[in-house]
Amino acid sequence: MESTTRYQEGSLTLTGAVAMGTGVMIGAGIFALTGQVAEYSGPWFPIAFLVAALVSGFSAYTYVKVTNRYPSAGGIAMILQKAYGRSTVTGAAALLMAFSMVINESLVARTFATYALRLFNFEGTDWLVPVLAVGLIFVAFLVNVAGNTLVEVISKIAALLKIGGIALFAAAVLVAAGFSFQPAEASSSALETGPLGFLAGVALAILAFKGFTTITNSGGEIENPHRNVGRAIIISLGICLVIYLLVAFAVGSSLSIPEIVAARDYSLAEAARPAFGNLGVTFTVVIAVIATASGVIASIFAVSRMTTMLTDMRLIPHRHFGLPGNVQRHMLVYTVVFAGLLAALFDLGRIASLGAIFYLVMDVIIHWGVMRKLHAEISARTAVLIAAIVFDLVALGAFVAIKWQSDPLIILIGASGIALIFLLEFAFLKLGATRGTAAVGHND
Repeated sequence: MESTTRYQEGSLTLTGAVAMGTGVMIGAGIFALTGQVAEYSGPWFPIAFLVAALVSGFSAYTYVKVTNRYPSAGGIAMILQKAYGRSTVTGAAALLMAFSMVINESLVARTFATYALRLFNFEGTDWLVPVLAVGLIFVAFLVNVAGNTLVEVISKIAALLKIGGIALFAAAVLVAAGFSFQPAEASSSALETGPLGFLAGVALAILAFKGFTTITNSGGEIENPHRNVGRAIIISLGICLVIYLLVAFAVGSSLSIPEIVAARDYSLAEAARPAFGNLGVTFTVVIAVIATASGVIASIFAVSRMTTMLTDMRLIPHRHFGLPGNVQRHMLVYTVVFAGLLAALFDLGRIASLGAIFYLVMDVIIHWGVMRKLHAEISARTAVLIAAIVFDLVALGAFVAIKWQSDPLIILIGASGIALIFLLEFAFLKLGATRGTAAVGHND
């Protein structure tokens, strides 16, 4: 049997890891989620991003502590195995993370398409959104096939362009608005702007920061991982928090809450229009295209590493289906196919909802396992782990309550998906125990 992996130890520098992490976070957080967070949290949406950063900071504590001790190209899967052993919980929770990352890819790909179409004044172009989204996912696949070096180079260039471009956008809009943040009253189309709605917005905003797990999942390929994985996570979160707050206040200074909600899929472009007209819109769209494209590339990179690790751990089945190359290459194919299907079939709101549910459930499982078994081994403070669990559960509960009122179908899809993942993982491990793990884990 051929080697299932092709990890390149030390192939990612600290700068490259930070660029990759910010690539995923900024791609999803700013352009895909600003309008949706404002819809739930109303005039308090910038604060929702700040609270989400604090929640993500508590979550990152767990990941940094474990990966500093045990860096791995499988990141999340490795943490779960340390906490739960080779079990249904390990496999199912790791798959929840993988699926949430693939969901994020489809979310960002559709955001790319939505912004790109703002460059053209075509009527009735909604059908082009899934077409362009799937096209971007395919291009990201080709970039990843070309290897780590190209991924890192693109991530670094894109990080400089989009961070600089977004900062320029935010500063220019704030100056034009006189540094005022005077949003109008909450939109009547907003689902909720009370405490429950605010917390639901926080749950969505957490998706804007979860890209730090991309660094965790590539730990085995980062130079000096025992030191640099944690540093890369902390630096990425700090950069993104500053950028998110600048943009949130800029958008809130330029548009009222009803206007943000009306343009929720491309709110940044609309925020540039009052002060700078079509030129401002074009500039923002170009930055959005760069940010979202690099985000998809970085996310696909991380998911392929994680799912390859799951295959090596015999936690998920694998078949070649006649494809050339090793398992990592095959996982790239499976990842882009699934992401492409999601991008073609679901709108931005529902994609984001599924991603939030899957990620928060997985995150709670991670913290509980580490607190239960690993906290002494990695010198983690139990109080911080408990706080991370509580914050996740509060955000998840509020989000589910709000979505149940407006879109119960997506809650049912999310709950059914989680149950199905656990059931299939249990069946796979049971079959492996009966017939021999190797027989079902990796088939030519």
